[in-house]
Amino acid sequence: MKVGIPKETVSGEGRVATTPDIVKRLCAKGFEVCVERGAGRKAAYANAAYTEAGATMVDAATALAADVVLMVRAPDSKQIAALTEGAVLLALLDPWGGGEGFKALAKQGISAFALELIPRISRAQSMDALSSQSNIAGYRAVIEASARYARFFPMMMTAAGAARPAKVIVLGAGVAGLQAIATARRLGAEVESFDVRPEVKEQIESLGAKFIELDIGESASGEGGYAKELSEEAKERQQQALTEYLGTANIVVSTALIPGRPAPVLITEDALKGMAEGTVVVDMAAANGGNCPLTKADKVSTKHSVTLVGYTNFPSMVAGDASAFYGRNLFNLLNLMVEEVEEEGDASEAGLKFKDFSEDEVTAASLVTHKGEVLFPPKKA
Repeated sequence: MKVGIPKETVSGEGRVATTPDIVKRLCAKGFEVCVERGAGRKAAYANAAYTEAGATMVDAATALAADVVLMVRAPDSKQIAALTEGAVLLALLDPWGGGEGFKALAKQGISAFALELIPRISRAQSMDALSSQSNIAGYRAVIEASARYARFFPMMMTAAGAARPAKVIVLGAGVAGLQAIATARRLGAEVESFDVRPEVKEQIESLGAKFIELDIGESASGEGGYAKELSEEAKERQQQALTEYLGTANIVVSTALIPGRPAPVLITEDALKGMAEGTVVVDMAAANGGNCPLTKADKVSTKHSVTLVGYTNFPSMVAGDASAFYGRNLFNLLNLMVEEVEEEGDASEAGLKFKDFSEDEVTAASLVTHKGEVLFPPKKA
């Protein structure tokens, strides 16, 4: 069974779906691996490293013609047309915005798996690419904030005087938010965090941060560790309460996002007006409209003397390690999907075959196109 790793074509994407270390594991498992030349260059993985690991370096067409195609982002129309009917595709496919891309994949006869839909259950943690990449994003967002903030993060004592530590407020304590808290604490900042799910208080405090308690009249605890959408009344109370509180921050890292929904507005224009000059806001929900409506996606802008950072692909800024984490997620998922087979009396027929994707809750939940049909969103009974 041949695995292909094509070069990513989405603008600004520096990650690659498989690293040389993962190639070794794939080859040991019995896969034949072909990597498009230059696929790992932006993540600092050279062609020679892939070759030494056991891969064959090929052109784009050959990589896309494999039995299994591993990608970071969804393929474009030309790449979809180059896929082989019956092939399997694993990638971050943006299932809530898949639309025409899913139709094209189904028409091509591709069994496509969206990594965003991996269920958050214990046995699937090693395959949860959304969490692994969110973890990296939370780290890189704080590094970006520290570079944009014109003061120290930790308290500094020198012969010339002392500097107080920065006050960082993290909005949202999911995977990205918790990593942002941990990173800001490691850099020496005073950290506070708000989340609409009261059960995360213990996790926030375990990282050395203060949990911000606001009375908004309801909880937004949802399934699978995600928050659910608040009522309009609760949203308004939340915005009002946060507007005053955010004025005490030097840096705000906002991570609040509900899958498949526009980002909730947490940072209003009035909140920006109340912040001190030089405050930095890193809006990690910029791709979905932003937790601040004034954030510009993939831009750094200034409003009311506050710096708004709207980058939408923080993992790509740490492309080497992000690719390594992502590659492990893909390997673990692919390992779940196949089994070894041996034909009696003919050793040449020994190899790997796919299991029934519908029989496992992990593959069944993440399969979005199969046998010519679009399976996501699932049809209502």
